[in-house]
Amino acid sequence: MTIVLSILVFLHIVGAAMIVGYWIATIKEPTVHPRQRDGAFLQLLTGIAMMGIIPMLPNADPNYVKLGIKFAIGLAVAVLAVIGTRKVKKGEPVSTGLAHGVGGLALVNIAIATLWN
Repeated sequence: MTIVLSILVFLHIVGAAMIVGYWIATIKEPTVHPRQRDGAFLQLLTGIAMMGIIPMLPNADPNYVKLGIKFAIGLAVAVLAVIGTRKVKKGEPVSTGLAHGVGGLALVNIAIATLWN
């Protein structure tokens, strides 16, 4: 089970890199890239899978408050990324707030994951 968890953590980090990487790459002309949407979905799926696996591990003591907050923020990132991607696809401008909301909230989620013990 620990190997599966390690693979899920790896994919979770890849999802975060997709969101934040594209955000930083387009910070001068903020937009939402379709890969940010993909990264948000990857993070949601792997996060949910990890929430299911962690309680089965020996000596596991999951912090459900932290996981719930991370899930809520991840869901918000995914919704904003979908909205932004649809705007880009239609040729409509993406507001700066929407673009920074996707990247900034993903960065907040990374901070929660790494700094909250």
